[in-house]
Amino acid sequence: MNRLGPVEAARRIAAERHPEAVAAFVCGSVLTEHRTAYSDLDLVVMLDGAPAPYRSSFVEAGWPVEMFVHTDETWHDFVERETAGRSSPLLFMCAHGELLLDHDGSGARLAEEARKRLAAGPPPATPEELEHRRYALTDLLDDLAGCADPAERLFIVTALAQRAAELALLVRGRWLGGGKWLARRLQAAEPGLAERLDPAVRNALEARPEALVALVDEVLESAGGRLWDGFKNA
Repeated sequence: MNRLGPVEAARRIAAERHPEAVAAFVCGSVLTEHRTAYSDLDLVVMLDGAPAPYRSSFVEAGWPVEMFVHTDETWHDFVERETAGRSSPLLFMCAHGELLLDHDGSGARLAEEARKRLAAGPPPATPEELEHRRYALTDLLDDLAGCADPAERLFIVTALAQRAAELALLVRGRWLGGGKWLARRLQAAEPGLAERLDPAVRNALEARPEALVALVDEVLESAGGRLWDGFKNA
């Protein structure tokens, strides 16, 4: 399919959809070596007021587009909420995206702020949160040990993989992510662990769980070990 390059397409879309924009970024996998035929354009557009904030998905200029429209105030509100959850796609988009237009300097300021916030890292996990995550992983390991149903095993194993990756990142004070971004965050923080997780999960799905159990226990040990007996959640 013939279509404009991602930066040119994003610049045109931003100008046509919001000629009043004060700044705009194009972001995401489409600008990296992870780009595929299915990559979309992530577009952050900054306005002075209405109709921001809103999010919209559409196809234009031959590209699937996800557009995130904000004012300075709503951008900071969203970032604060995302940071509290230790996963801020908006920060990553503005820190690593390409600035398409910047009429008043606010785009460069947001990009710099996003980079500083990312470098500072997310809020540390509380002892109570770590205990809860240790308990949940311990419970899943017990479920896996007693599992003889392949359908149940599928969901137990995938839950173990996700929760173990999240705990590994929390212990290291790193940002979380969802889907492919969880994999990329783990790869960046702990490459060896990420590389071992894939074959361990595949083996566990075939009722050979030893490697996955060992890996999850390794992650648990970094947070204090398994926890079940005596756990109390208020």
